[in-house]
Amino acid sequence: MTPHEEGMIEIDGSYGEGGGQILRTSLALSAVLRRPVRVHSIRGGRSNPGLQPQHLRGAQALARMTGARTEGLHIGSKTITFIPQEIVPGNHRFEVGTAGSVSLLMQGLLLPLSLAKERSRLTLVGGTHVSWSPPFHYIDQVLFPTLNSMGVSLEATLERWGWYPRGGGIVHVEVEPASELKPVVLIDRGRLKRIRGISASSHLPEHVVRRQRDWAIRRIEAELNLEAEIELIEDAPANSPGSFLFLMAESEKAIAGFSSLGERGKRAEDVAGEAVDSLKRYVQRDGCIDPHLADQLIPFMSIARGCSSFTTTEVTDHLVTNLWVVGHFLDVQISRCGQRGEVGRVDITGSPS
Repeated sequence: MTPHEEGMIEIDGSYGEGGGQILRTSLALSAVLRRPVRVHSIRGGRSNPGLQPQHLRGAQALARMTGARTEGLHIGSKTITFIPQEIVPGNHRFEVGTAGSVSLLMQGLLLPLSLAKERSRLTLVGGTHVSWSPPFHYIDQVLFPTLNSMGVSLEATLERWGWYPRGGGIVHVEVEPASELKPVVLIDRGRLKRIRGISASSHLPEHVVRRQRDWAIRRIEAELNLEAEIELIEDAPANSPGSFLFLMAESEKAIAGFSSLGERGKRAEDVAGEAVDSLKRYVQRDGCIDPHLADQLIPFMSIARGCSSFTTTEVTDHLVTNLWVVGHFLDVQISRCGQRGEVGRVDITGSPS
């Protein structure tokens, strides 16, 4: 399909939670399907609407990778037009700036590169472990293994950690594309096999990672009657100080991840407690995958041929928003059960035209 102004897809960027995810998903689907899109009222649900630096960098990266014609790519812009050409695989380096999330940048790039004609290598510079975005270890150990099962080969390497506010982290991603995506079915997680994780810090006293680990293990044993193996990383290479706890629940048919970040004045025990609370909610509820994986899988499921399904421990605004965006681009059957905040199920059947 040759992209042109006619048939422009219009997306209301203020829909639902009205954040940057609408933009990322819209541009990614536009690139894969070579459908022109106009997104208006960008981040209309936020106190500082319009494109912020991180969103701008993501749109610019995808435009460069697809040779797209664009309008409105500037800070504060509330409307952009994106008319993609061919996806250009190969070696790409993108810098988000300071501690802008490399994971969120990656969200917009992975789907197009997963269906490109040749393999690609991304080098992304920015925040690797920052608030309001999936940390590197979640992407590497939860999202990528799931996408690999859909036929894409993805490998990530963390060269340098990037904490808020200085960022400067470096991530390398190898993408071996698939000729087409396979459907995925994640309905029953099966028996919980083990809980493992990492407690990490940079430029902080050694006791920080140990206290995070010890408090997490103590709570998991006392409240869930489970054992946990948590690796210590006491001096992760980084430009600035930071700390992080990551827990994974490995079941027979699913992997779920939960994390928390340290900050000035926040006790190591409180960092551990946040991650354990999220883990507990998952373990004590029905549903196969965690809420963060659910919304990230939607664009890939929408492109896969056949029927993809999952159950999740919580229906989130991000999940509902991504389903809404997909419905504007593809003639697929979408079924969702469960209200926001509740256990839910999603089924997507069809293939792109």
